[in-house]
Amino acid sequence: MIKIGLAEDDVKIATLVKTGLEEQGYQVTSVYDGDHAYEKFSSETFDLLILDVMMPGMNGIELVKEIRKHQRTIPVLMLTAMGTIDDKVTGLNAGADDYLVKPFHFKELMARIEALLRRNHPQESTHTILTFEDVTLDCDSKVVTRGDKTIELTAKEFTLLELFLKNPNRLLSRQYIAETAWDITFDTGTNVIDVYVNFLRNKIEKGFDRRLIHTKIGMGYILK
Repeated sequence: MIKIGLAEDDVKIATLVKTGLEEQGYQVTSVYDGDHAYEKFSSETFDLLILDVMMPGMNGIELVKEIRKHQRTIPVLMLTAMGTIDDKVTGLNAGADDYLVKPFHFKELMARIEALLRRNHPQESTHTILTFEDVTLDCDSKVVTRGDKTIELTAKEFTLLELFLKNPNRLLSRQYIAETAWDITFDTGTNVIDVYVNFLRNKIEKGFDRRLIHTKIGMGYILK
């Protein structure tokens, strides 16, 4: 399992990032100040580090400089509210590999993490297959099957199913689905999420004995 070290003094942001990454299958260790981060990241092995710039104790710039004295190849992503060109140059010159400005979309954070991991481990396959019950989704070939039947999905239906498969047995609100699968702010006056969930249900449940996507009235949907 890929291990990620996260140094972020804002507990709310740290919790959201940690939870999101763990849902994607990563193992995450969180610390909330630079001095403890240096101790932890120097004494344990990680595949990637995410560092806030402004932290109590050693700040992110000082921290990445110290880390680079001993670990030259580990990917480092800086998170910060300071987004000027000079701020970015300072972080990159200190030894960071990438720089993401707050506030950010979790989808962009994931894309940058995956890019850094691919760059650092180019020989490793990133082929991903998601399964739940008798449903299989191949993220590379875009092939979906249930049992021995191949199911044709539109791009949006595929994205929606992928989201459910990455979050089995978890209640997903309409707002979360809209922001994650569509990357839009949810409009309570539209039923687009419900429409696409019904499209997906018709394709992966019709003709099969068991329903998989269940409605929680007023709350959202759950794959179980």
